[in-house]
Amino acid sequence: MDSSHPTLHAVFCDIDGTITGPDRRLNLQAVETIRTLVDNDIQVVLASGNTICSLYMLARMIGTEGAVIAENGGVYKRYHRDEITVLGNHNRCLEGYKRLEHHFASQGIDLIPFSNEYRYSDVAFARNVDPDEVRHLLSDMEDLTVLDSDFALHIVSKGITKGTALLSLAPKLGLKPKEILAVGDSENDYDLLLNAGIGVAVANGAERLGNVADYITEKKYGDGFSEAVRKYFPSLF
Repeated sequence: MDSSHPTLHAVFCDIDGTITGPDRRLNLQAVETIRTLVDNDIQVVLASGNTICSLYMLARMIGTEGAVIAENGGVYKRYHRDEITVLGNHNRCLEGYKRLEHHFASQGIDLIPFSNEYRYSDVAFARNVDPDEVRHLLSDMEDLTVLDSDFALHIVSKGITKGTALLSLAPKLGLKPKEILAVGDSENDYDLLLNAGIGVAVANGAERLGNVADYITEKKYGDGFSEAVRKYFPSLF
């Protein structure tokens, strides 16, 4: 986060809750906003806890050049045809997940995995168990962290975030972090906003994001995303 208002050349944005509505449907105004950015040579990077394959398809459909950050920063790709870069330790995350499976099964609770066969770095599962209990059960595995995206729980390698992926990916896109506008809504977007030149939280965002956001939008969800982009790229609209 940089209060000097640097010249911006890219937008890194979360998906669920940021360019969608509360129903997780894509906000069409946000899609049009992204296309306006791309058509004016502003790079757009989608950053999510979702799998790389789902982000690849979404980037194609929206019309970006394909740079994406997946699995909460554990995986990223520079362009559509590039190989993926993996930053996290998937096998270690699976060890933690197996421990949770065993514990909750003894209580008659089945964990509901989210596409872990398509994940390379983290492990994701439904929020049908208490996040604090999950963190307690894995507290001795000090190389792991549990993230709550509001849509799922994720076991990730410690030190891996969307923000660290931003720092790793930016130079490969010819960008400096200070040239990036980051927009998000969830706890797992904290480091994304922190490490960008300007960080924006949409109005429905987690309260903690207010600690690092340069601006909090008046509008919620995808409408808030479009508000943020129009504020910082006024000449395009």
